[in-house]
Amino acid sequence: MAETVVQPSRSRDLDKLLLRPGNIIGANFDPGLELREDLAKYAKVLVVGAGGLGCELLKDLALSGFHNLEVIDMDRIEVTNLNRQFLFRFEDVGKPKAEVAAKRVMERVSGVNIKPHFCRIEDKDIDFYSDFSIIVLGLDSIEARSYINSVACSFLEYGSDDKPREETVKPLVDGGTEGFKGHARVIVPGLTPCFECTIWLFPPQVKFPLCTLAETPRTAAHCIEYAHLIKWDEVHSGKAFDPDEPEHMKWVYNEAVKRAELFGIPGVTYSLTQGVVKNIIPAIASTNAVISAACALETLKITSGCSKTLSNYLTYNGAEGLHTKVTEFVRDKDCLVCGPGVLVELETSVTLQKFIDLLEKHPDLLLSKASVTHQGNNLYMQAPPVLEEMTRSNLSIPLFDLMGKTVRSTLHATGTTSKNDKKTSALRKLRIVFKGVDGVTDMDIPGAA
Repeated sequence: MAETVVQPSRSRDLDKLLLRPGNIIGANFDPGLELREDLAKYAKVLVVGAGGLGCELLKDLALSGFHNLEVIDMDRIEVTNLNRQFLFRFEDVGKPKAEVAAKRVMERVSGVNIKPHFCRIEDKDIDFYSDFSIIVLGLDSIEARSYINSVACSFLEYGSDDKPREETVKPLVDGGTEGFKGHARVIVPGLTPCFECTIWLFPPQVKFPLCTLAETPRTAAHCIEYAHLIKWDEVHSGKAFDPDEPEHMKWVYNEAVKRAELFGIPGVTYSLTQGVVKNIIPAIASTNAVISAACALETLKITSGCSKTLSNYLTYNGAEGLHTKVTEFVRDKDCLVCGPGVLVELETSVTLQKFIDLLEKHPDLLLSKASVTHQGNNLYMQAPPVLEEMTRSNLSIPLFDLMGKTVRSTLHATGTTSKNDKKTSALRKLRIVFKGVDGVTDMDIPGAA
């Protein structure tokens, strides 16, 4: 009987991982040609961010056998991006990063389909993210990481034994760089620490005394923060500053330049203005390449089972020589994000409006302007206006009725919360229990209605 001839894939090394067994493989690893084909046909990967790290990720994932990729990024290409974001050219300046990056990779790697999304991550509903096998992060913002982490953890469901149900686990691979330093981490909600479990790893954002900004600025950052925190409110009384609005950012830059010239301070640039205002972490091309390689490998390991995954946080330092280290952090069992959810006990008469008001006062949530969904159904949406109008009538209806008179169930609430005097988008999973139904008794839950 003639042996089946396996056609070599684009990468000889990829075949060595996928077509033959090994000693440190995953529990469900089944090597062979079918696995390689299934990876290309069925695995759907979302790349969040199409900047320096995101460009590398798209290239590496496409060359690692993933043919169904999507990328989401809200930024446009700037001249300052061209030194490290290798998928972009000078003629691309002003175009959406996601669209250009997707086009360039598809031009170079045959058989790959990449769908771009030029929008904010918050603009997509939860169902959009549920469609992917795995989500890979190439972000430069703590707030954006926190939001995607909360979205992935919102899919997680626990069984009666308080153990995660495997089919509800949405893995994340997170990469980040800062100069010559970087990290790659694997987040398996319910099993490994999520982003919020280890939020303490990130140093607090530097804050400047207002008296220094107003009277004795000494650095370019002082001039930028003066324009951002003081001058903006003086000129635009009552108008909120939007860091994602290019016109707002240009205004702050121009005012910072004037301030710097007044005090003889050099160094104010548009890219630095963005970095200071949005707390963007600087990037170097070589560091992006190293961290992307680690993230792409972990993505391949998780989806194929060809090897055991990273446990669970890798750090890289290339400032002086080369140093890598893997640390296994421990999950916080009481985490509000990756845990079973915040338990809220309610009377059956509580309306949806009263429930939304409760979320703002609950000590563990403090969630304002909340939108609420139940099993994929929009109970109330704050935006866009058309959805707000369609769901507004639900506000006066008891939540018990809107949830199909289910005694116990899970809701998802999306809104804004304050952290370090800064408002950020947040998604929270809530376990709702209605009192006085089928023997349900008071459980003395803090913050319950």
